[in-house]
Amino acid sequence: MTRLLKYLPSIHIHPILIVFIFISYITGTFVELIVILLIVLIHEIGHYAMATYLKWRIRSIVLWVFGGVLDTDEHGNRPIREEILVTVAGPIQHVFIYVFLFLLSSIQLLPTSIVELALYYNTIILLFNLLPVWPLDGGKLLFLFVSRNLPYKKAYHFIILFSIVVSIILLIVQFFVLPFTLSAFLIMIFLLSENRKEWKQRYYVFIRFLLKRYEGSTTFQNVYPITVPYESTLMDVFSRFRREMKHPIYIENSKAPRTMIDENDCLHHFFHENQHNQTIGDVFSR
Repeated sequence: MTRLLKYLPSIHIHPILIVFIFISYITGTFVELIVILLIVLIHEIGHYAMATYLKWRIRSIVLWVFGGVLDTDEHGNRPIREEILVTVAGPIQHVFIYVFLFLLSSIQLLPTSIVELALYYNTIILLFNLLPVWPLDGGKLLFLFVSRNLPYKKAYHFIILFSIVVSIILLIVQFFVLPFTLSAFLIMIFLLSENRKEWKQRYYVFIRFLLKRYEGSTTFQNVYPITVPYESTLMDVFSRFRREMKHPIYIENSKAPRTMIDENDCLHHFFHENQHNQTIGDVFSR
């Protein structure tokens, strides 16, 4: 039993879920909420199982209505292919849920009303999680696609700003086009607030990304040279770092031959020597 328990995820409940539990209790929709939570839990276990198989460091699963978050210690340092597999593993569970529900319906183990309710919410949750909004699965897949073609910092800023715009548009649609429901309104407010919080923390997210590279826990697939002017700051150089790319850095100087340095040297001067404001030319001309 002890050996089995160590493979089970730690599950936390987001405060917004507590609000929905209270709403479901006073509105008589507690059965619907239980169905939703079971589907969400199966979805997150899909993420968890794939991440465990790939030996990710996992903290917990955080549940909130119509979705959840797999909280890990991996911050942009794993291969993009792995992140795609972990992300897609959640939506794939909905296919298995469809198959399971149709089997239950054929042998009539559950009332038809419950099966129809589960089929409805399974579809809604699947489509909702595929929206291109961070931190939903659709938003994560969009971020991974963008980060293949842009530096990490620029890709991260793009997905957060894009998610904020999409969330605002969905809120406007909720008010003026679709029938208003309190649940949908709270969910969109939650997504908007999450992306606002991510935007405020964007500097720390980027520093964490750089720190993982400095610690040597990043996987590289290719080499991508970077050429920068002598006057560039270290942070200017770092803002051009790409995922899965090892960067030899060439410093251009009109008064001296072009010199090449390794990205680890830049990271060392930034994190170990605390040379945060110096230009790359000043740092490496000593």
